[in-house]
Amino acid sequence: MMKKFAATGLAVAITTVAALSTGASEAQAKKWYWSPGAAAAGGFVAGAVIGSALAAPRYAPPPAYVEPGPVYYGPPEPWTPAWYEYCSSKYRTFNPETGYYFYRPGRARFCQ
Repeated sequence: MMKKFAATGLAVAITTVAALSTGASEAQAKKWYWSPGAAAAGGFVAGAVIGSALAAPRYAPPPAYVEPGPVYYGPPEPWTPAWYEYCSSKYRTFNPETGYYFYRPGRARFCQ
């Protein structure tokens, strides 16, 4: 691919030199202080600049690592084995038959 762009740049330079050097007569060149050599050099420089710009490698930036955010889990679904284990370990007064625990004397709350 790089050779293709280099050849394109060279073709642009040659075309520019040919157009500039043959399009102006000797009298016009002297009037504008141009000579065929200056036109050729200008065309070569323009072609080299354009060709090197086209042939320059384009690198993509390396992918950035994005650390995944924390995952929060709520309490398990009621009446599952994980729920029984969770509520039993969290509340000493948990009653597995009713699903309630006592948070104050005489006050019960459903474990969620």
